[in-house]
Amino acid sequence: MENLIFSLNATIPVFLLMVLGYILRRLRVVNEPFVNTLNSFNYKITLPVLLFRDIAESDFMSVWDTTYVLYCFLVTLICIIIIWILTTLCYRNRSQIGEFIQASYRSSAAVLGIAFIQNIYGNSGMAPLMIIGTVPLYNVAAVLILSFTGPTGGRLDKKRFLTSLHGIITNPIIIGILLGMIASASGVAFPFIVSKTINNISSLATPLALIGLGAGFEGRRALQQIRPTMICSAIKLIIQPLLFLPLAIYLGFTHEMLVAVLIMLGAPTTVSCYIMAKNMGHEGTLTSSVVVATTFLSSVTITTWLYVLKAMGLI
Repeated sequence: MENLIFSLNATIPVFLLMVLGYILRRLRVVNEPFVNTLNSFNYKITLPVLLFRDIAESDFMSVWDTTYVLYCFLVTLICIIIIWILTTLCYRNRSQIGEFIQASYRSSAAVLGIAFIQNIYGNSGMAPLMIIGTVPLYNVAAVLILSFTGPTGGRLDKKRFLTSLHGIITNPIIIGILLGMIASASGVAFPFIVSKTINNISSLATPLALIGLGAGFEGRRALQQIRPTMICSAIKLIIQPLLFLPLAIYLGFTHEMLVAVLIMLGAPTTVSCYIMAKNMGHEGTLTSSVVVATTFLSSVTITTWLYVLKAMGLI
């Protein structure tokens, strides 16, 4: 019972904030332009500041783990390659292949990932190392996949690829992590006024991000592509953690490291998938359906995974 309560305490508050956002949208307290502005504000300001603070206040170099970063990168790469090959061989609807692949591997590492880890440990834990190992690869792979499977007839759109690379370099979350590493390595001590301001901004990150995610929730779209949506959701929430969590355990990753790996493998599909799919000429219906379904179902699957890991004494 103690392990179950721990798991519920880690997940339910996160999803209750998303439910609050959904209710506020239905009551028209917030509207779509506000949600878009809120999501942009969170992505560009509050989440980078949160990561900067957590890294700057810790001895980051002492927790840097090359094996862990390589694990995150290589496992993500393996997942992408396997899903790409199997989908190309087995998926009949050729126009949806790109959407299916991207939605199967790309997790909401920054928003939901940080929310879960912070809810358990009180800070972003090992999320920054996981993000370094995965997020740049997420974006590069998405451009390649959506280009080769899109309406352009299997040609790589060089302009979009260069735009994506520029987006990675200027990614606010990556910049926040790098600046935090510099601040940690230099041992700089911020004046109280500055540190208090940073803490105030950081405290907004998780609740606002979750409310924004819930407010943008479109439940009806999940019914439009139910069969591929369920298959994609199973890959995202169950199969990937089932295959690669044992390897993480074998390598000795526990506590914050293991929770970050769980988020990398089994967190819901990020909303960025839908935005990128639409911008690259894809229909986007399947992607939006998977985002909705995985977000809803992850309240059960992540709770279950956390319960299992807690029962095993690994977190």
